[in-house]
Amino acid sequence: MIVGTAGHIDHGKTALLKALTGQEGDRRPAERERGITIDLGYVHADLGDGQPTAFIDVPGHERFVHNMLAGACGIDLLLLVVAADDGVMPQTREHLAIAELLGIRRALVALTKADRVDARRIEQVRAEISALLAPGLLAGTELFPVDSLSGKSIDTLRQALLAESARVERRSIDGHFRLPIDRAFGVTGAGVVVTGTAFAGQVNVGDELVLSPSGRTVRVRGLHARNQQVDEACAGQRVALNITGERLTLEHLHRGDWLLAPALLAPTTRLDIDLRLLPGEPHELAHWTPVHVHLGAQDVTGRVALLEGNSLAPGRRTLAQLLLNAPTHAVHGDRLVLRDQSAQRTLGGGRVLDPFAPARNRRTPERLAQLEALRGDGLEAALPALLSAAHNGLDPQRLECQFNRPRAGWTLPGGVVEISTRLGPRLFAEQRWQALEQQLVDGLARFHAELPDELGPDRDRLRRYALSELERPVFIALLEQHLASGAVQASGPWLHLPDHRVQLSTEDEALRQRVWPLLEAGGFDPPWVRDLARELTVEEGAMRLLERKLARLGLLHQVVKDLFYPDTTIRQLATLARQLQDEHGSIKAADWRDHIAIGRKRSIQLLEYFDRIGFTRRIGDQRKIREDSALAQVPKP
Repeated sequence: MIVGTAGHIDHGKTALLKALTGQEGDRRPAERERGITIDLGYVHADLGDGQPTAFIDVPGHERFVHNMLAGACGIDLLLLVVAADDGVMPQTREHLAIAELLGIRRALVALTKADRVDARRIEQVRAEISALLAPGLLAGTELFPVDSLSGKSIDTLRQALLAESARVERRSIDGHFRLPIDRAFGVTGAGVVVTGTAFAGQVNVGDELVLSPSGRTVRVRGLHARNQQVDEACAGQRVALNITGERLTLEHLHRGDWLLAPALLAPTTRLDIDLRLLPGEPHELAHWTPVHVHLGAQDVTGRVALLEGNSLAPGRRTLAQLLLNAPTHAVHGDRLVLRDQSAQRTLGGGRVLDPFAPARNRRTPERLAQLEALRGDGLEAALPALLSAAHNGLDPQRLECQFNRPRAGWTLPGGVVEISTRLGPRLFAEQRWQALEQQLVDGLARFHAELPDELGPDRDRLRRYALSELERPVFIALLEQHLASGAVQASGPWLHLPDHRVQLSTEDEALRQRVWPLLEAGGFDPPWVRDLARELTVEEGAMRLLERKLARLGLLHQVVKDLFYPDTTIRQLATLARQLQDEHGSIKAADWRDHIAIGRKRSIQLLEYFDRIGFTRRIGDQRKIREDSALAQVPKP
């Protein structure tokens, strides 16, 4: 069990821990000289059950609440300390509010300095504390008047702690290992040591982990948990890890960094959260308010973007997005606390819904529906709503990071399909995927209806035309399914429905009949586009467009820009190339020029065209026919 103290300055938190454990929490000279706790103190003690209980002693001064927050994450039990003479004070209220924002549901109250007051005062303070706790999660918490100096009633409190320890449920070790670093220091002969409360998973000596957000890889050389050296540690334990890495020094480590299994490394600066403003706040929280965000052991500044209005009233909840000024790590369900810009007042807090919040469309009804679903308990509950608004599907790897749920442990509901793309798998609602399939076919049919004289679009043009919202890897996966099934066919780069044929307009067909004799008469040296246009007195652009259409039909071949050969002529040239190879064993440029009896430049252009379409393969200064090419199937003479 991990116990965290809380309470106002000088209410005796450190003295109480010493009375309970016999150990001093304040170990820094400055703390002992000034008589106040400045930073976190850590104590392990056996309270009588043979198991070490971890205590985190937090500072009570308002200036050190940020240190208190770094230690409060991950505790099992809150030990709220209130001095009998002072009663409830400002930091009593603030620490209690923080504990409730962090979701801590178990607590004990120690009423210290009970020897300084009479029974009437103790009852007054008891009533005051009960009223303070009544509206929140910790209503009905047991209270123990104690005297830390004389030891009066300390044993009674110790027995209550033991009873609570027996009720602590072992945290699940499912999920990847993650630990927020609250201390980093060097040990002579061992190197760098970091400590923190393990949030999830388990870790073993020899494991490789990563530091977030830097991404630096480290190896675990040694472990301490339960106040002893161990070979493995797991979620819910205070852990000290002796780590090593290439040129790793203390300068690379900071309070608030995370130590993670590599699969969880995904730093983020945008978090969608379920936000609650404390009821005691004097003003509404405005959209875009600057704040300090405390998550794990980290304190980072940022702004609050409200998603359901422009202000939030005290005591109310809303969906919000945090835009941080530095990267952090988070998973679904993590608790966080917000303090004001000057870090002097706790405003509220909440729970992380999506650590990978979008920069755009964050207020759309579809996105708000997703976030509403994420207010539930986990992946399976939220998945249907997430899929319904996921136009490009969901990345399972991102979901694994978002929920810290290794893929092997998932139970996917019915109606979910997994699609393989070039960037990895994507999950789609089956109905959504079927709708995309129909949308692609409908889009291609519409293209044919609007442009009947074109064989079809290429891949990128079809995506822009029919499914512009799809990412290219998802579109390619969708298209390849259609190509495999035969629902869509490809002629070279052009995509079309199986029964589509290019239809020339009446004007185009009339011009084709005038052009064709000139192309055929040109033999191995047909006229250029500009020559045909001049000969037939038509615009050069119109002539070029017609020849390109005929090329898409497979009737012409564009050897170089604005020079087209009829398909029958190209096949004749392929036959001559076969003859030349049969005679000489290969095709050389000079032999080819002489064989077809045209100039060197044009003969080279024809050979290079044959290379491009895969009819020939160049080897040094000669070429050979690729026997698997379409033109190679021309019957041998």
